[in-house]
Amino acid sequence: PALYRWSISALAASVVMIAVFFAALWRAVPRVEMRWWTFGWVAESAALAVVLAFWNLEPRASFHAPIFSVYIATKTIYVWLLLRGALELCGRRPYWLTARVVGPAVFLFAVLGATFYANTLDRLGVAESAVICVGFGFATVALLRARAIGSTWLAGGLAVRSVLAGFECAAYLVRALSSASPDPSSFLAGAGTLLAVHTSFDTGTEWLIALGCVFAVSDRTQRELRESNAGLISAQADLRRVADRDPLTALANRRTLPEVFRSVQPLGAVLIFFDLDGFKRINDEHGHHAGDDGLRRFAVALTASFRPQDAIVRYAGDEFLVVASGLDQSAVDVRVRALHARVRSSAHGEIPLAFSYGVAQLLPGGQPEAALRAADEAMYRAKQVARAGSTSFPTQGERR
Repeated sequence: PALYRWSISALAASVVMIAVFFAALWRAVPRVEMRWWTFGWVAESAALAVVLAFWNLEPRASFHAPIFSVYIATKTIYVWLLLRGALELCGRRPYWLTARVVGPAVFLFAVLGATFYANTLDRLGVAESAVICVGFGFATVALLRARAIGSTWLAGGLAVRSVLAGFECAAYLVRALSSASPDPSSFLAGAGTLLAVHTSFDTGTEWLIALGCVFAVSDRTQRELRESNAGLISAQADLRRVADRDPLTALANRRTLPEVFRSVQPLGAVLIFFDLDGFKRINDEHGHHAGDDGLRRFAVALTASFRPQDAIVRYAGDEFLVVASGLDQSAVDVRVRALHARVRSSAHGEIPLAFSYGVAQLLPGGQPEAALRAADEAMYRAKQVARAGSTSFPTQGERR
């Protein structure tokens, strides 16, 4: 008895440590399954406190029934709470395991069990071990079938505890059935040996289950954090695409220019600055919807006239910029002529568009701001020439 009391005390101290640890962990990681498991370890601490009180106070036989009832109730609640936490990992919440159903069932089981069956320590051991074996066995099967994330260690711990409880139940049952036998058999002696040392094994399996719970929560939390981070990165990329895209023409806007210039600066590029001629008149005479339609048509024509790898930017209002690497002056002329042919048509009642443009070279390693300013200035000079009517080309341009 002294050795048994010492082992029960060690198990109780161990379970209290687990309960305190889970309470602290629940505050840091407020997950649903952590709530069930924390209360479960508290219930197990209460059950072991009942055992310690029974062995140390040695109450009279008349008090055994209520004490056994309290022990059965707290032990059953412990199994139920750990089972509920395991089912949370599987995404299952069966109605028959809710507090509304389990509460009255536990009360009846504890009272009737202690009154009509578990009136000795061996029979009490049979009832306790059977509950653990069935409850944790069900939890193990549920975790394995659901293949819940991070549940390997927990399923293993619950399985070991269920198997050990099955052996304990058999040992208690053998001793309960053989209590009247004056000559215990070797099988009965083996059952007694198992019951004498099972508390030490119970301590190990309790820690194994606790570690399984921690590993499950850790793996689940890390996976959710990774998924959340991936979602944030995707949302950030979507927001950046929206912020860097002109909503009217679907072209890139000037926010993208630093990145564009960084990509072309090592090898150099040609900058072509476009400005629509007479655009204010279109808005005034035909309305802003006609002006918006003209901007969209010009954007489509720019995209069709230049290469897919060329950066086409709506710079501001009716100003557009093309940044193209590897184009010489003749290639630029060919593409500008193609652009003019696309926008001068008045098919389907479309308003013909005219534009002026300026060209500047960004030398390898050169300053993008200086090249952009040069293209802009060349475009304005070309526009002034167009206004003076001294152009030999249907769309005026200048190069620098």
